[in-house]
Formats: sequence, C-alpha cells, structure tokens
Amino acid sequence: MLEKVLRDPVHGYIRVENEIIYQLINTAEFQRLRRIKQLGTSSFVFHGAEHSRFSHCLGVYHIAKTITDYFTEHGFIFWNPEENLVTQCAALLHDVGHGAYSHTFEGLFGTDHEAITREIILSELTEVGRILRQVSPDFPAQVASVISHDYPNPQVTALISSQIDADRMDYLLRDAYFTGAVYGNFDIMRILQFITPTEHGIAFRENGMHAVEDYLVSRYQMYQQVYFHPASRAVVVALKLLLKRAKDLFPENRAYFEATSPHLVPFFENASTLSDYLQLDDGVMAAYFQAWGASSDAILAELAQNVVNRHLLKSVKLADTTTDILSATHALIPNASYFSDVQNSFDLPYDDYNPETERTPIEILTADGKLTELSTLSPLVRALTGEKFGDSRFYFPKEMLQNTDFMTRMRDFT
Repeated sequence: MLEKVLRDPVHGYIRVENEIIYQLINTAEFQRLRRIKQLGTSSFVFHGAEHSRFSHCLGVYHIAKTITDYFTEHGFIFWNPEENLVTQCAALLHDVGHGAYSHTFEGLFGTDHEAITREIILSELTEVGRILRQVSPDFPAQVASVISHDYPNPQVTALISSQIDADRMDYLLRDAYFTGAVYGNFDIMRILQFITPTEHGIAFRENGMHAVEDYLVSRYQMYQQVYFHPASRAVVVALKLLLKRAKDLFPENRAYFEATSPHLVPFFENASTLSDYLQLDDGVMAAYFQAWGASSDAILAELAQNVVNRHLLKSVKLADTTTDILSATHALIPNASYFSDVQNSFDLPYDDYNPETERTPIEILTADGKLTELSTLSPLVRALTGEKFGDSRFYFPKEMLQNTDFMTRMRDFT
C-alpha cells in the first residue's frame, strides 16, 4: 500500500495513501502551483506570506481526506465511501487553474481560473487529465463537476465549496500562520469532530457550534486585517496599472514585448491557449517587470519600478464610491489614467457570512435531530449576519499630498 508522508507547518503531517493522488501531485500542472503565491500581493505587506498555492491545495486535500475518512469509518448513512476519491481529487485540484497574480490578471485579460481549472482537469493533453482517466473515462468530468458545483451529491460539493469548507478552513489557518495574524486561528480539530453528512449537504452537531462561531469570527477578522489591507490593495492597483500600460503599448511596440515578455504576447493579442496560460507564474512575471523597468517608455518604466521596488500609491478612504473621482482629478495628476485608480474591496473574491445570499447556509444538527440555521441559534453569528464590510479607496501618487488644490478636492469626495 502506498504511503507518503509530507510534513506541513499547519497540519503537521499530510498522508498520501492513494496512487492517483500521488501521481496528481507530481504532474507539471500541479507542480506549477509551487510558483504561484497563495496571497498574491499580501507578501508586500506581510513579509512572511510567501506560501504557495501548492501548499494550500495539499492542505485542502488533507482536510477533505480527514473528513471523508471520518465519514467512512463511522458509517454515516448519508455518505457513500465510493465518493472519497472524487472528493479528495477535487480538493487537491480546486485551485490548479490559478495564475500569476490571479485576480489582477483575470480582471485585465478576461481569464477565469475556475474555468481554466476545469479545462486542465478535462483536457486529454494535460498530465492531470490523463491520470484522472486511469480511474474511469468519465472520472475527469466528475471531478470537474465538483469544481463547477454541478456534482449530483451536494455533500461532496459542500465539502469543497460552501460557507465552511475544506478550502476556507485551510486558507484561513495557513494565511494566519504565514502572515503572523493570530486572530485567524480557530479550533479546526473540534469542527472536524462534529461535522456530519446530511441528506442535502453537511451540518455540524450542536456540541461543535462554538468552534464554528470561532471560525466565522476568525474569517471576519482576517478579511478586515489581512485581505482588505490598504497597502496590499495598493500593490493590486500598481499591477493593474502596469499591465494596462503594457497592453496599451503593445500594438505599436510588438517587437519590444516579444523580446522582454514573450509569454504575455498571446494575452495582449487576446489569442491565448491553455498552454500559454500555464507558461506564466509569479517568477516569470517578476522577470518581465524587471525588464520593463528599463523601458524607454517613461511611464512603463516608472510603473514597473514601482512594483519591483514597492513604491506604493497613497490612498484615501471614500465615504461613497463615485464614478467621477478619476475625471475630477485628471487635471491635477500627470498621466492620471496610469497613476490613479479607485479600488473597491467589495469587488474582491471574498464574502462575509450571509445566509440570505449564500447557496448553503451553515446548519446545526440539534439534540432533537433537527437542522437549524446557525444564526438562529447564535447571537454572535446573528450580529455578523448581513454585515457588509470593507471600503472603497482612491489611490494616487504620494507627491500629490503636497498639492493643496488636490487635497482640497479630495476632501470633497471623502
């Protein structure tokens, strides 16, 4: 019997006991995740946050395996052990389509990491796809359907994507560990002790409710203190403006970009393939930014140097978002379209707990055998329910702080 043991700083030991899982870990597509940072730009703020999508995906697999093994060992009537492997494969591969600076890149070039994940899984040309077909011809489609939330068993989907799933449990603990944000910790062992499959998904027995509360509070605080940090968002803005300038320059400077950033050319042309996408990672992009820092185009060079050397734009919090903010400052900021932007945190791919808008609210299995939505039992969660948090910020060059007219105008928007 196969048994590989991987030492992990968050979970201690991760055990791989299935040949398919082990082969998937060793594919080129999955190994590429070593070169993609889990938190993207947050390492510019929290210097320890250098962990990768690779380690996160292993962690999600570990949690999913722990849960499915627990369900199987205890013989829960609503769990089919034959679905252990599809659940574990989906957990392992759920982020395999993430790219360099994923969400920033997606917004500018129109890519979708979830769609790319499914393409990697379904393709006959990828190592991942070929390995999954060893199980059965339709197994890749089964794994992909978990990612797209179309898998027929809602229990499997809920373990990978719900308000409290293997993905979120791992990234909260892992991100807290590597950023040093201790408020991101919660009692995962107690949560996993009281998780239970139900006819239509998963629930948590009442004795574990306070651990679930702790998880939700930790999640809320991580969003506030880490994921929405103004400086981290400033790097997102810097990357967006840099890539925008490169994209705008490309039509008249094709030879330059073919020489300095060849793997981006298909994206500038809106003609990229899966193979093109898989050529990009954080290291490749960083090398391109270094090259652009010596560009003869002064704007591209300055934007690239800002990213490489962490020269961040300043920001001011807006009382209300406004589409007029950029046009109102164009006359005061040189090349404003490349050196200022509004960053709205509500558009980031994170969400607070809100059972009215989520497909799968967290349910508690009470002592009398009834399923009850968590916020009806917990005053703490009820206080968080429906809370919309975050802010909108306007980013601008630091030197504008010395411009009296600019600062006067900014006060009109705050």
